[in-house]
Amino acid sequence: MSDVATPLIDERALSKLRWRCRRGLLENDLLIERFFTRHAESGISVVQAEGLTMLMDLADNDLLDLLLRRKEPSGEIDTAAVRQVLTDLRA
Repeated sequence: MSDVATPLIDERALSKLRWRCRRGLLENDLLIERFFTRHAESGISVVQAEGLTMLMDLADNDLLDLLLRRKEPSGEIDTAAVRQVLTDLRA
């Protein structure tokens, strides 16, 4: 990462993102909630929010496959933002 500060999303955008990240599979919810907990103090960057938003467009089972490393991102979701968020979600 560069030394330039990454802009963070504001509280309203964070609230919308948290709502958007609610999933039907408990396993997904647990991993995503852990991500939000880890970033509670430091905040969520615009890039992280972009990656999360792209991941939330996936079906629950496809998302779980990515989170559990059964698959890697491909096609239009194979972006730096998605890979950054996946690395954090998988940690």
